[in-house]
Amino acid sequence: MNTTADKRLFAAPLLALCMASLLVLAGCADNGGIKPQAALQQPNTLDVGNAIRQVGAEAGWPKRAWWETYADPQLNRLVAAAVAGNPSMAIAAARVRQAQAMAVVAHAGELPQAQLDAAIGRKDWSDNVYYGASFRDKLTWNNTAALSLSYNLDLWDRNRNTTERAQDEIHAVAADGRAAQLDLESNVVRTYVQLSLQYGLLDNTQETLKQEQRILDLANRRFKGGIGTQMEITQAEVPLPETRRQIEALEESIALIRNQLAALLGQGPGAGDSITRPSMNLQAGIGLPSALPAELIGRRPDISAARWRVEAASKGIAVAKAAFYPNINLMASIGPAAAGGSLFSFLSAPNLTTSYGPAISLPIFEGGRLRGQLGATTAGYDLEVEHYNMLLSQALRSIADQIVTLQAIKRQQVQADLSVAAAQKNIDIATRAYQRGLTNYVNVLTAQTQWLHQQQVVQQLLAQKLNAYASLTVALGGGLEVSVPEDAAVATAATGVAP
Repeated sequence: MNTTADKRLFAAPLLALCMASLLVLAGCADNGGIKPQAALQQPNTLDVGNAIRQVGAEAGWPKRAWWETYADPQLNRLVAAAVAGNPSMAIAAARVRQAQAMAVVAHAGELPQAQLDAAIGRKDWSDNVYYGASFRDKLTWNNTAALSLSYNLDLWDRNRNTTERAQDEIHAVAADGRAAQLDLESNVVRTYVQLSLQYGLLDNTQETLKQEQRILDLANRRFKGGIGTQMEITQAEVPLPETRRQIEALEESIALIRNQLAALLGQGPGAGDSITRPSMNLQAGIGLPSALPAELIGRRPDISAARWRVEAASKGIAVAKAAFYPNINLMASIGPAAAGGSLFSFLSAPNLTTSYGPAISLPIFEGGRLRGQLGATTAGYDLEVEHYNMLLSQALRSIADQIVTLQAIKRQQVQADLSVAAAQKNIDIATRAYQRGLTNYVNVLTAQTQWLHQQQVVQQLLAQKLNAYASLTVALGGGLEVSVPEDAAVATAATGVAP
């Protein structure tokens, strides 16, 4: 018995296994200990401030059609038409479809691949003695066909994480679309509020013009009666041109706002011609949901989009780390091939060839490049995390700002109402004095002008209140809940980032 031969037969596979193990170890490039430096801000760790804490009313989250709170049917129709027809909505939908298509491409990397290649060629061989009699100075058919199969074992979940990253991007793009819709809705509401304000200011200015004209007429009558002076007439004429100019400017503003609303609808300026005077009536009080700020990330579409992009970036780190390890593909090929013979002779059984086996890619001398890729990907993760943290902080600040504004407007409205009441009382006193012959009618008209000015202040405060309510609703994320990743695993174990 040849023991030496037996030992050699046993040592050969052992040596091959050792060599394979060394190659695998060599292929595991050093990642240099690169890891993310940013950490996600937890909403409940943020101090919401006194303005938010002092709002005791539990109002819940805004309803889906939050603009219906203004009780204006025309506004409801305008918002619905804008969402249906504005090009920004079509752009957002196209981006979602694009992200979905890219996710399909990414998922294909997890599936077995099959490819059929065929080539038919006519070759004129040269008169070379080395070709032999079969090919020398001959015209032959050189035809091949091969069905190739491959499957990546994905031992380090590189393909799986690539797919999940693409799916996270779908969620982020969908949240971007919701953010665009919320922005469009709020733009329509705010523009409509401005239209309402311009109509109110126009009414006041037109009434002011009437009062100023009455003062001028009275001055003319007094002058003709011999109890007035030319200076009184001149003084009464001074404000009239400026008031008429203001009326022209307000009418221009109304026309421009109608054009702006038509553009928000995605239509031509003619669509604004049919927009009538607003009839907004807001009775809602100040209130916040008790779940603030814990559930804010599920309500604000921009924060939700940022959170999904943090998820996608964490998957990107896992993909970059997987590149440090060997990549193994199982490959097989079957098909006929022949040089010479007739056109279809290569399809015969004797010409059938097969091949199969694993293909291993080892990153032996790529450590520097791979570390650079991992460093860039990790920095990208940090950027997304800090962007999310910034948006969360800004969202709470925006909510607090609108609460402060609404509370301040409420206090200002009390003072404005007192001013209107005082101006009305002044009119009554001046009217009674005029009726008793104690003063002239100019004092009555002056008191009425002051009353109109105070009414204008009330209208401006109302418009500010309508805008502030819309801004608060937007700061709360509008009326549509957006899904977000689970709090327990924002970053996977492969990233080395604790949630």
